[in-house]
Amino acid sequence: MASRRGPVHVVRNVRKHGDKVYESYLLRRSVRVGKKVEKKTLANLSHLPIELIDIIRRYLAGETFVGSKDLFEVQRNLPHGHVAAVLGTLRGLLVDKMLGSRPSRHRTLCVAMMVARIIAPCSKLATARGIGSETLSTSLGATLGLESVDADELYEALDWLVGRQDRIETTLAQRHFSDGSLVLYDVTSAYFEGRTCPLAKRGHNRDKKKGKLQIVIGMLCNAEGCPVSVQVFEGNTGDPKTLAPQIRKIKERFGLKRITLVLDFASGRVDRFGRSAHCSFAP
Repeated sequence: MASRRGPVHVVRNVRKHGDKVYESYLLRRSVRVGKKVEKKTLANLSHLPIELIDIIRRYLAGETFVGSKDLFEVQRNLPHGHVAAVLGTLRGLLVDKMLGSRPSRHRTLCVAMMVARIIAPCSKLATARGIGSETLSTSLGATLGLESVDADELYEALDWLVGRQDRIETTLAQRHFSDGSLVLYDVTSAYFEGRTCPLAKRGHNRDKKKGKLQIVIGMLCNAEGCPVSVQVFEGNTGDPKTLAPQIRKIKERFGLKRITLVLDFASGRVDRFGRSAHCSFAP
């Protein structure tokens, strides 16, 4: 008598004995002999891990599994975790939208430079190479959709950013300052190797680099030390002379009428002001 074989499948049997439940998994095939259907057990799978039994069941049901060792070859493996952490934090703080309300290549390049400065500080040339598709060192370029970048583009983006500085600082001041706020102000300097910067002059060098040109930098922060505004002065500007422009900025651009200003100057000439001063501005 002729017989026909059906597909192989996994059968789950459950048997109770008292308070205990016993499960077994059998690999079976249904065979039709004449008008009867007989079930033949090919193997007992009960000793296998339940995860493997499930894979066997799904495979017999027609599901395809891909073996990565056989079908895939890793050609490039780029570090991504630190990029995702910094970029996610930056976007969570809405820094990208603060730079520009609409997406643009300049805005994307500025975001890329900010992230790169945090995860791997280096020159603009090295930053451009780390972002470019052929020489990238992290997933930053791919994550931001930047395939090709050169150093000149990064400098152009910085020029674009300078033109938006006042608006960005005003936004930060609205977020971090209010009337009666504690405002921290400090001054530092940075020296130059070159001689073409129009602001670079010889002055009191905090870096102990005698004979080097430098610029002076004044920064306003909130009580938690979050930077709100930065201004660059000629390198021979004394610390006390940087104060008046900051007060005008706080009064006129930020619109504050009363603050507590804390200073930390290198020169003893400001000792007559004390280390902090309560400022009220006339309307």
